[in-house]
Amino acid sequence: MDRLTKAITSHRRAVIAVFLALALICAVLMLGVSVNYKLADYLPPDAESTVALGILNDEFGSGIPNTRVMVSGLTLAEAEALKSGIAAVDGVTGVMWLDDVEDLSTPVELMDPAVVEQYWRDGSALYQVTVADGRESSTIDALYELIGENGAIGGDAANTANIQKRVVTEVLGAAAIAVPIIVLLLILTTTSWVAPLLFLASIGVAILINMGTNIVFGEISFITQSVSPIMQLAVSLDYAIFLLNSFERHRQETDDVEMAMRSAIKESFSSIAASAATTVFGFMALMFMRFEIGADLGMNLVKGVILSYVSVVVFLPCLSLACVKLLDKTRHKRIIPELHGLGRGLVKIRIPALILVLLLVIPCYLGQSRASFVYGMGVPDPDLRYGQDTELINSTFGQSTSIVLFVPRGDPGAEAALSAELAEIDNVTSVMSYAATVGEVPPETLDDAIVSNFYSDNYARIVLSADTANEGEEAFAVIEAVRAAADKYYDESYTCGESANLYDVREVVTEDTGLVNGIAIVFILLTLLVTFRSLTLPFILLFAIESAIWINLSFAYFTGNTLVYIGYLVINTVQLGATIDYAILITDGYLVNRRTMGRREAVVNTLQKNFISVLTSGLILSTAGLGLNFTSSMQVVSELGLLLSRGTLLSMAMVLLALPALLMIFDPLTARLTLKAGFLKKTEKEVDVK
Repeated sequence: MDRLTKAITSHRRAVIAVFLALALICAVLMLGVSVNYKLADYLPPDAESTVALGILNDEFGSGIPNTRVMVSGLTLAEAEALKSGIAAVDGVTGVMWLDDVEDLSTPVELMDPAVVEQYWRDGSALYQVTVADGRESSTIDALYELIGENGAIGGDAANTANIQKRVVTEVLGAAAIAVPIIVLLLILTTTSWVAPLLFLASIGVAILINMGTNIVFGEISFITQSVSPIMQLAVSLDYAIFLLNSFERHRQETDDVEMAMRSAIKESFSSIAASAATTVFGFMALMFMRFEIGADLGMNLVKGVILSYVSVVVFLPCLSLACVKLLDKTRHKRIIPELHGLGRGLVKIRIPALILVLLLVIPCYLGQSRASFVYGMGVPDPDLRYGQDTELINSTFGQSTSIVLFVPRGDPGAEAALSAELAEIDNVTSVMSYAATVGEVPPETLDDAIVSNFYSDNYARIVLSADTANEGEEAFAVIEAVRAAADKYYDESYTCGESANLYDVREVVTEDTGLVNGIAIVFILLTLLVTFRSLTLPFILLFAIESAIWINLSFAYFTGNTLVYIGYLVINTVQLGATIDYAILITDGYLVNRRTMGRREAVVNTLQKNFISVLTSGLILSTAGLGLNFTSSMQVVSELGLLLSRGTLLSMAMVLLALPALLMIFDPLTARLTLKAGFLKKTEKEVDVK
């Protein structure tokens, strides 16, 4: 360790140059990392909708209608002509309209009203458009240019285009909110005007390296792109603060700044590593999700925390030594003074706080699992054109979703019977199949262009429309009914489409919940067992943080709101991994003090010494969550930010109010079940148990 610290401090110019060069290179590489905006792409390969999408691409070479384009103020002839214009837009691979299901030479009044109303109402035409994957942004722009102000565009492709345009600006917007507040918090709790900038520089370099090294994966999810940088900043700033505080303490012992920094690195190396380990293990649990968006986020956060750790123990010492004169010149008195009496005040309310927690914990545990969930991207932002267009289309034509069903080719009778049964399913408004549309005409007598819409070499394609949203009880009931009907006639069948994809997402992430939470708890439990060598403390700490998580997640149930399930699943792990450090800090201080003090005085002293550290760290992480919540137009990201912000504050409250009571109540048991606890034995003068 001595040789390592000497090498770091003796070659500080080279270290600074290497880190800055890596940050610059990775900033460029970051531009080459693709961002995936489709939840369905993260389903496991054996999910039914994933298999169906493979059949669609391999056998038919075309996609599912994923865009609804509505244009008002048209005649029927103009609407028919506009269809050709839409089909000619670069990136559009298919357009379906009224003329695909009815003969337009027949007066509209004589057509089936139920069919007509899906495509034509009071001079407004609705087109079901298929936009090619990866072409969403440019194609939607071209469609808007074609249809003008009288048109509206909704659907999955339009949503993807909206996210593609906003994700980078929203990340920067979140940073614009969070960073100034974080700097202010750091100024209030440090003794140098420049120190906060050094903290941000060390973590900022790690963030750039983390995002740039994602080039090895080829692409990351939009959730990772939106959440990871802000979270990496928030959870790892503590490491930088700890090292620089250690450096300042050791400078009081020696005039040699290099020697002081070497001592700070040695002191911080293991303590920061222990703190980072709990966070890493918490995030690692996400990597076990079958729904691979969790693995994508988990991998990125784990890599980010490790890189932040390396940056803090290698780059920050060199940067600090290079700026030591500036640190001295910009030194100021601590703005927030030591709050005398605070520890005793917190200890006095420990029992009411613990009673409140015990009264809340069971209802909140039950409530958090019974909330109403959405499994996709959530509700469109009504302030954006995409949200307004979606509402306009739904109010004019009603909600609609497309389902594509594949069955083996070669049994026309079964196909016809299945098509008839599908048409009778509640909320199904149309069924397009060879048997239902063309009838008994042999396929070999028709043009290949017509036949290829319905048949490949191995499969028959049946396209259904349902008047439901993409998800929800009605939408999922339709998927279940379609799959059940297909199972009656075929041993093999596959469905895909937005609602089918989200149905499978629901099934997969619901299965992931117990596994991921269990792995996270086991990882953290083992880490705590090794850290404290105690059979009681790990359970006390886990109870404190898990209680905060349950209270946080129960808000949706008790307020009657829906909760995006991905956020629900991720925050279980993220809040545990990111805030368990607060409990570790308090508990570690308690154990040290307990060797020379009674239990009450040990808690008072620990709270007095560590209150500002917990408060600063908690407010930084909470502020980062608020930044995501305020700036993101995506419900899944915005809600995750809110859960992170509120959950951090709840964890902080649990650690400062309820944990002290638990430590004191279980103190006798902890003394017996902790290896070499060395607690001060009770004497006649000790009256601090009251």
